[in-house]
Amino acid sequence: MRLTSFIKNKLSHGDFAQIISCIIALFILFLFFSIVSPFFLSANNLFTMMMQTTTTMIIGIGTTFVIVAGAIDLSVGPVLAMCSVIVASMLANNFPIWFCCVTGIVFGLILGFINGILVTKMRLPPFVATIGSQMAIRGLALVITDSRAVYISKRPEFRILAQGRLFNLVQYPILAVVVLAVGSAFILRKTVVGRHIYAIGSNEEAARLSGLHTHRIRIFTYVFCAAMASIAGILVTSRVNSGQPSIGVMYEADAIAACVIGGASMSGGHGGIIGTILGALIIGTLSNGLNLINISTNWQTVATGIVLIIAVFLDILRQKRRKAV
Repeated sequence: MRLTSFIKNKLSHGDFAQIISCIIALFILFLFFSIVSPFFLSANNLFTMMMQTTTTMIIGIGTTFVIVAGAIDLSVGPVLAMCSVIVASMLANNFPIWFCCVTGIVFGLILGFINGILVTKMRLPPFVATIGSQMAIRGLALVITDSRAVYISKRPEFRILAQGRLFNLVQYPILAVVVLAVGSAFILRKTVVGRHIYAIGSNEEAARLSGLHTHRIRIFTYVFCAAMASIAGILVTSRVNSGQPSIGVMYEADAIAACVIGGASMSGGHGGIIGTILGALIIGTLSNGLNLINISTNWQTVATGIVLIIAVFLDILRQKRRKAV
């Protein structure tokens, strides 16, 4: 009963203030870049920015589950790249599109399951386990392709996934973000599994003593995170019309930054999908705006890193404030 009351209390006092802060920050960025660049608020640029941010959003959705559970996954970039390579290779050999996509996602699920086993059964620290997976999966993708891109020249219908529109209005990647975000938010906030994820992130030992299957739930978060990375990999492959073994570098940093900016705590137990989506929009807006005013990509990386450091520092302050209360 105590655990149930604790979980309900945690969920009923969501990080509403953090969401408002993200909206204000997003408004300030929009205002600033609209002043310094006449092209920022153009429909074409806003649409391009949204399309470029969908990858971070989808990966961030999966990363939110892992972070809320009090862990971390640094292998999402290579998982995305591996899925891209697998799907592109199968398409190049004329397999049906649906079969290629399902195979890519299933392979991602296997990689996520392996990460979960490394963290739970083998008791490796999440950072060590997933950075090892990061290197192994990236290396495997390079070995399979001989470090070359796999081009999909004879399957133009595959591009529909990235360029097609629902009712000739909303492009499929944006629709995918909406569907995945709504579904993930429902799982995290309205289901038993979601409540258990919050419980484990808040106090894993207390959750275990209360009878929760902590290992199963943590494995689920890694599998779910890998599934999101695989879906993002399929959409990226469709957009660039090729499988790139080197794609996805630093995607995990953007996803983690989006989660933390959106209110997820690196110590676990706090965070949500809405905050992550807003965090991804902040990162995407910052990157797009800096690009429009001719700031090099290197400095954009510096800016993202600084934003992440500030977000983590603010999270530490929030944790101290919660403990004080």
